[in-house]
Amino acid sequence: MTLLGTGAPEGLPRPDCPCAACATALGADARAATALLVDGILLLDLTPGAALAAARSGRTLSGVRQVLLSHPHGGPPIEVPAGLPQPGRVPDGRELALLTGHRVRAIAMDAPGTGYAVTGPDGQRLLYLPPGGAAAGIGEGSSGPYDMVLVDVAGRPDVLARLRAVGAVGPTTDVVAVHLGHDVPPGAELGRRLAAAGARAVPDGTTLTVGVYEDVPDVPRRTLVLGGARSGKSVEAERRLEAFPDVLYVATGGPRNGDGEWAARVAAHRERRPGSWRTAETCDLVPLLKDDGAPLLIDCLSLWLTDAMDSVDAWDDAEWADGGERALRARVRELTEAVRETRRTVVAVSNEVGSGIVPATPSGRRYRDELGRLNAAFADECEQVLLVVAGQALPLRG
Repeated sequence: MTLLGTGAPEGLPRPDCPCAACATALGADARAATALLVDGILLLDLTPGAALAAARSGRTLSGVRQVLLSHPHGGPPIEVPAGLPQPGRVPDGRELALLTGHRVRAIAMDAPGTGYAVTGPDGQRLLYLPPGGAAAGIGEGSSGPYDMVLVDVAGRPDVLARLRAVGAVGPTTDVVAVHLGHDVPPGAELGRRLAAAGARAVPDGTTLTVGVYEDVPDVPRRTLVLGGARSGKSVEAERRLEAFPDVLYVATGGPRNGDGEWAARVAAHRERRPGSWRTAETCDLVPLLKDDGAPLLIDCLSLWLTDAMDSVDAWDDAEWADGGERALRARVRELTEAVRETRRTVVAVSNEVGSGIVPATPSGRRYRDELGRLNAAFADECEQVLLVVAGQALPLRG
C-alpha cells in the first residue's frame, strides 16, 4: 500500500494560511490530501495530483480497477484522470469483491462519509476511515484486530479509543495517522503526540506492507507531567490517554463544597474529558495502583501531598519534629513503591513550584520542599517525565 498523500483535505500547509504550523510544514512535513493506492489496483480517495504523486513514489495508476471515495462529498473534487474508472462509493455495510481477490467492506460512520475495511487475497486486513467521524459499523469482537489502521489520530484520538474498545485495534496493529492538518505542529511534536497514542506518521509517498511487523511505538506505562500554574500540564496529561478507552480519572482535590471558583475548575476539566472516562475523587492512590484495570490519570500529586501532610499534622512544628516527618516519608515511600510495582498505565500530574518565589512562611517552605522530594521520587519510577511550559511539553526522560 502506497500513501500518495497523508494530509488533511486542504493539505498541509493549507493555502494562504499564515499559522506557525503551516509556515514550518516543509519538506517531509508537507502533506497532500490523503489517498491510498492498494496493490496498484484499488485507489481510496481521489485527490489533486494523484497521478503525479504515484509517479514520484515509483508507482502508476494505470492498473487501478476501482476508485472509492470516503469523504462526505458526493463526487470527486477534481477531474478524473484519463484511464481511471469513475469514482464511486460502496453503500454502508455492503461488500465489494474485486477480481483480484480483494474484498472491500463499507463501514458506516457516525458522521457523513464512508470507511473501508480492505481484505487482501492473503487475508491481511486494513481499515481506512475518513476525517471527522468514528466507525459506527464495527461490532465488538467482530473479526479481531486489523493488521493496519489508517485514521485521523491527531484530530480524533477518540476514534482510536473506540476501535481499541471493540478489539479492532490490538497490541500488534500498525496504527498510521492520516488526514494530518495544521492543528498539531509538524515534526517532533507530532511524532511525540502520536507515539503517546501508540501510532506513527509517515511521509507522503511511503509504501507499507500490511501485516509485516513494524516497530509499533511503545506507550509509556508510567508518565509524570510537571508544570506551573496554568501551564497546560493537565491538558497534556489528558491528551496522552485520549486514544484509550475506560480511563479512570483520579481527582485528588475533592469537591470542596461551597467553593464556586473550584467548582468551575472541576467543571472545565470534566467538559474536556471524553465521556467514556470514569471519575474517582480520592487520595487513596495505593489500592488503585495495586489493582489491575483501566489506565489511571492522577490529577494531581500536589493535592495528594496536601492531604498527606494534613493527615500527619505537618504544619505544626512540634508535630513535624515528633514523628510527623517520618510518617510523611513513609506515606511517600508507600506511594512510590506502588508506582514501581503497578501493572496499570499511569499518567500523573504535579506542580513544579521550586522555581518560583521562596514562600514567606515556614509551612509554605516545608510544602515546597516536600513536593520537590515527592516529584523526584515519583519521577524515578516513571518511564517518561515531561515538563510543560507555556503549553509546550519538554521531555525530561523517555
